[in-house]
Amino acid sequence: MKALFLAGGQGTRLRPLTNQLPKPMVPIMGKPLLERNILKLKNSDIGLEEIVISTCYKPQKIESYFGNGQRYDLEIRYVWEKTPRGTGGAIKNTEDFFDTTFLIFNADILSDIDYRDLLKYHQEKAAHVTIAVTSVENPSMYGVVEFDADGYALSFREKPKPQQITSNYINAGVYVFEPEVLKEIAPNREVSVEKEVFPLLLQKGYRVAVYKYSSYWLDIGTPKKYYQAHEDIFKGKYPIAEVSFSKQNIYEEQNVYIHTSARIRGPVYIGNDVTIGANSLIGPNVVIGENSKIGESCKISNSVIWDEVSVGNGAILTGTIIVSGSRINSKEKYTNLIYTEDSSLQLAV
Repeated sequence: MKALFLAGGQGTRLRPLTNQLPKPMVPIMGKPLLERNILKLKNSDIGLEEIVISTCYKPQKIESYFGNGQRYDLEIRYVWEKTPRGTGGAIKNTEDFFDTTFLIFNADILSDIDYRDLLKYHQEKAAHVTIAVTSVENPSMYGVVEFDADGYALSFREKPKPQQITSNYINAGVYVFEPEVLKEIAPNREVSVEKEVFPLLLQKGYRVAVYKYSSYWLDIGTPKKYYQAHEDIFKGKYPIAEVSFSKQNIYEEQNVYIHTSARIRGPVYIGNDVTIGANSLIGPNVVIGENSKIGESCKISNSVIWDEVSVGNGAILTGTIIVSGSRINSKEKYTNLIYTEDSSLQLAV
């Protein structure tokens, strides 16, 4: 089985978190979002052997991290777009890699979709394309999918106005494709799979099935949604195989040093090679990335700290995201902020 990850977006709504990183590389509980999704797919027992990653914005950040895929026991290939060509254009650019049924993922989402069941459903429906959908209260910011009682798509409407909403099911950004449909995507130009390709497939009589069996879905498109992802993991709404806070409240990776007078109130995740100084209070709902140093008498709660961050003595952080490489001065106090190496911005959480 092969899979394609669409990882070329600039993540403009997620800035400043994406000032130095492509959106699929923002860390989720200490690992890049794209890695979390690759591991979930790898562990789904579908016989995954090869992944193609379509890149555009800061592609070297992705390629240098994942390499050839050897450490995942996968073959990973890359297709780089010099200029963005939309979701459809990105898929078209990878046409030569796929000659059998394959999966496609938008690389900026978290979901609990059962990939084995999705593939089984696709086969049962004898579909040319199967689209995973999820139900939301307000679909006006997404692509709405209408489908019949037999589970086949009837129409697509991108970001409908309130009076145009006829379905609460939206495109979840996970697809199963048969390779023959790729010939229907126009080459050498920007193409939207949602606005152009799917409606065209219906018009030409292709069978487009709709899979609606998932209970968790999140588009990590804004700092608020990024923060929510961690909150949901802490609460057990989105389970990660190796980090289950329903089983234990505090996770420590390797080479963690916590002073005997420091207190940790779970749920808390602590990455590799982290040091926490005397009399500091950490938690609840805190992530500390690897190679970070927390000084003495710090108070940190409801915050996500990336890698290689230094927090000075007596600093107080609440509801704050600290980007990799940042230095927090002693006795600084931050509440509901994103802190980068060169700026602090208000964070609505």
